[in-house]
Amino acid sequence: MKAIHGNSVRIHYKGTLTDGQEFDNSHNKGQTLDFTVGSKDLLKAFNSGIIGMTEGEIKSFTIKSADAYGEYNPEAMTIAPRAAFPEDFEIAIGMQVQGTNPMGQAFLAKITAFGDEEVTLDVNHPLAGEDLTFEVEMVEIQAAAAPTETAESESSNA
Repeated sequence: MKAIHGNSVRIHYKGTLTDGQEFDNSHNKGQTLDFTVGSKDLLKAFNSGIIGMTEGEIKSFTIKSADAYGEYNPEAMTIAPRAAFPEDFEIAIGMQVQGTNPMGQAFLAKITAFGDEEVTLDVNHPLAGEDLTFEVEMVEIQAAAAPTETAESESSNA
């Protein structure tokens, strides 16, 4: 069976950058990545790389930065008040921090500069501007559940 849109799959993977630096590895986490092919939780290009794989197959593919987390945007900087950090928090340039924007959404940022009153944060995704290479091992494929007769008749009434 080949992986197609809608299949549930279990994979092991290793992700590396162009220079060979590893940024993620399911083996190091001690568990497979389980997902439905076509899931919006994963990069569209990653899903595309999985389609057509068979159980036991090992495949490598590269996702260009534009199709991954986008190009690095030098203007994606924000200033936060130093008071937004706990008093005993030791700020360091290059440190990755997690914050919450005014709409309550969590985000990651890297500290690029700081002073007594303000902290400058780079809010680009940590992998922005990077081409990502994945080595994927297809561990298991489960066929998508066939639609039930009720679901088919309901969808035909729409």
